[in-house]
Amino acid sequence: MSAPWPSGQASTRLDEPGTAVPAPDGGGPGRGTGSAGGARGGGALGRVVRAGVGRRRVQTVVMVLTTLLAVAASVLGAGLLVASQGPFDQAFGKQQGAHLSAEFDGTKVSQAQLAATGDADGVAAAAGPFPMASLRVQSTTGGALGITPPPLTVVGRAQADQPVDKVTLVEGKWAAKSGEIVLDTSARTPGVTVGSRLEVTGPGGSTELTVSGIAESVGESADAWTLPARLRELAGSGTGLGYQMLYRFDHADSRAEVTAGKKAVSAGLPAGALRGAQSWLDVKQIADDNVSAFVPFVTAFALIGLAMSVLIISIVVSGAVAAATRRIGILKAIGFTPAQVGRAYVAQALIPASAGALLGVVVGNLLAVPMLNEVETAYDTTSLLIPLWIDVLVPLAALGLVVLAALGPALRAARLRTTEAINVGRTPREGRGRTVRRLLTRLPVPRPVSLGLATPFARPARAATTAAAVGFGALAITFAVGLGSSLFAIQTDGNPDSVGDVTVSTVGRPGAPARQGAGDREAPTRGAEGTTAGTGSRTDDGSRADAGPTARDDQGGRGDPGSATGPQTQVKPADPAKVAAAIRAQSGTGSYFSTAKTQVSVAGVKGGSPLVVYEGDAANSGQRMLSGRWFSAPGEAVAPARFLQATGAKIGDTVTLTDQGHSARLKLVGEIFDLGDQGMAVRTDAASVTQLVPDVKPDHFTVRLAAGTDKGDYVDGLNARLKTIGGVATSSDDDRSSTVIVVMQSLIAMLTVMLVVVACLCVLNTVVLDTRERVHDLGVFKALGMTPRQTVTMVLVSVTATGLVAGAVGVPLGVALHHFVMPAMGRSTGAEIPAADIDVYGPGLLVLLALGGVVIAAAGALLPAGWAARTGTARALRTE
Repeated sequence: MSAPWPSGQASTRLDEPGTAVPAPDGGGPGRGTGSAGGARGGGALGRVVRAGVGRRRVQTVVMVLTTLLAVAASVLGAGLLVASQGPFDQAFGKQQGAHLSAEFDGTKVSQAQLAATGDADGVAAAAGPFPMASLRVQSTTGGALGITPPPLTVVGRAQADQPVDKVTLVEGKWAAKSGEIVLDTSARTPGVTVGSRLEVTGPGGSTELTVSGIAESVGESADAWTLPARLRELAGSGTGLGYQMLYRFDHADSRAEVTAGKKAVSAGLPAGALRGAQSWLDVKQIADDNVSAFVPFVTAFALIGLAMSVLIISIVVSGAVAAATRRIGILKAIGFTPAQVGRAYVAQALIPASAGALLGVVVGNLLAVPMLNEVETAYDTTSLLIPLWIDVLVPLAALGLVVLAALGPALRAARLRTTEAINVGRTPREGRGRTVRRLLTRLPVPRPVSLGLATPFARPARAATTAAAVGFGALAITFAVGLGSSLFAIQTDGNPDSVGDVTVSTVGRPGAPARQGAGDREAPTRGAEGTTAGTGSRTDDGSRADAGPTARDDQGGRGDPGSATGPQTQVKPADPAKVAAAIRAQSGTGSYFSTAKTQVSVAGVKGGSPLVVYEGDAANSGQRMLSGRWFSAPGEAVAPARFLQATGAKIGDTVTLTDQGHSARLKLVGEIFDLGDQGMAVRTDAASVTQLVPDVKPDHFTVRLAAGTDKGDYVDGLNARLKTIGGVATSSDDDRSSTVIVVMQSLIAMLTVMLVVVACLCVLNTVVLDTRERVHDLGVFKALGMTPRQTVTMVLVSVTATGLVAGAVGVPLGVALHHFVMPAMGRSTGAEIPAADIDVYGPGLLVLLALGGVVIAAAGALLPAGWAARTGTARALRTE
């Protein structure tokens, strides 16, 4: 078949309506015969695709950015979820970690009875019984003066290799003599190496042991191990000696299954024989909590991005088809088949989307690096990366959605009849929106305003999709503002030790003019002293050193003063009585109370739990209670959600705390919102634990200032009084800083900005299409006297009304999304977020957020409005 144009005649581009596409040498695009004709057709089709992508630069940028955002957020969310869990699951499986670590009372059950529990229904494997006790271990090289070392859970095991919990030796060897001890990496303090001498104290006495090895139990079954005979000697003959059993169950993927296994192994044993138990799910949650907190909100942004990607690509391709109706007719006239036309428009969406998807994979992996570094440190693994299958599957899924989004408009282009398409101009059909325009002219507003209000009705489907894009932008802003406000509130309310205006510590760091924050007193309950597992780094001797505050330890985590992670310094605490006298004497003091922190043992909790002891009136100091009430009588206490979960206790239950042969029974009367100390601190009045910890002294004072007192002047004056006494005063606001929350807020801000930019570009694309389609009308308006300023007004009004409606719809959806995601973030870290920290939207804020849709729409339309204003009248009138 001959070419539809004369051979040798210079052909023209099909870049604008009414022009022709360059003909490939030798024939038309799809009419050639045989393989040659097919090759020629493919070349012509590719040229059309490339011309379309290059010509619509704005639309190309929009598609690249929206796909980039969707893929980056999806890769980040899915990658964090999978990569953060992988190291723990692999290490736990390799060690055959215990699904349940149970502690039994040695005075109520025999070893033979405990061994028989390994045959209970649902038990796949068991190890034990091993003698265990809570002992205090301190290096003989000395520590900070006046500091009592925290209790450690020490177990008597003759061998590291057991059917359950195959402990991995990191350094040295397993204890083979009665004078040797093996430390878990989480219990190792700076300066302690293989060969170090430790003073070990228990109810049965005190002795010196030599560190023979450093080991790692992924399941956190113990802090240290020694030979069974030596452990029995240190535990004494009283109630200090218990037995540990380690179980693996056939089914342990949920808390319900672990609880069922716990009931099965304890059935038939004497009442009270089971002191406590630790689920592997609690250990896993603590290990993953910092990273897992990112997953819910990153996933939400990923879904918003995917929805916007589908929507915007549909708008872009649909707009391209509408703007190129005549061009499509010419393509068909010169030999392109309907299938080729459809493929061309799908390809014009797929090319920029592919570029965005590739960039999104890169960006997602880069954003994941700092968070995966925490997981690497937690398990001392090699460098962690997002799994390759996620880097492949996510962009492929996104591109699949792109194809589906572009398919509808592309099929519409393919079905256009050739003669109809050629004869159709670029302006909307006569009568479309005319009725609405006539009605709006009756409004008492300037004519440019009424014309702008009528514009969306000329293309209602396009206006609706644009409103949806703006609505997603308003949703993202509302969601981000809520997240930021909630995280700030959580940072404040999650720190019960910073409820006052000023905090005073009795231990001041040498050379430091002020207290360095709550993290200085973090109790070493897991991982590094003062850090949540996964946030520290290893020093040259293998010990963990704090690498900065986390979502838990920096929010009120006031560890034992002796748990500083740096080299231990001989620092003598100030006399609490003198510090209290200085506070009373300082002008501006309203009220104050003091606290002391120590570590005590709780059955089933490895290493015990922090105990915060109060003196003074702290009942109305602003602590956030989730349920129940603050303690008000001796024998009462409050605890956070993770403690209740780890011990299986609930409000109204009584827990027993023990220390060096002493004990105290406390009734839990309230659940406090406390993100410090990994959510394991028990808080009570000093009168409730006088027998348990008789020598504990206050080391932290919380001061509320009298009305009208300047906080800065008060702190300076109090520090002047404390200079000769010791200790240091700081503003409580200094304690409210969290590296993890700062990272979250930065990530939220970045994702939100990207979404808003994409929404603005979508508006820009729509207004460009509308302006080009109605350029002849614009010329008529200008000929009748419309000024450039009125032109800008008309264009801006055409989208701001849509933006107002979109904002009114997007804001409630953003609030609903925020109210769904925030509790999910809390659950992922084992904490319940207070309702007051979720309900952060006031009426005034909601109104401002609703206007965000107007701002997005106006920002996107500003450039096209300027182009329209600068368009010459004669040029506009000549355009058909």
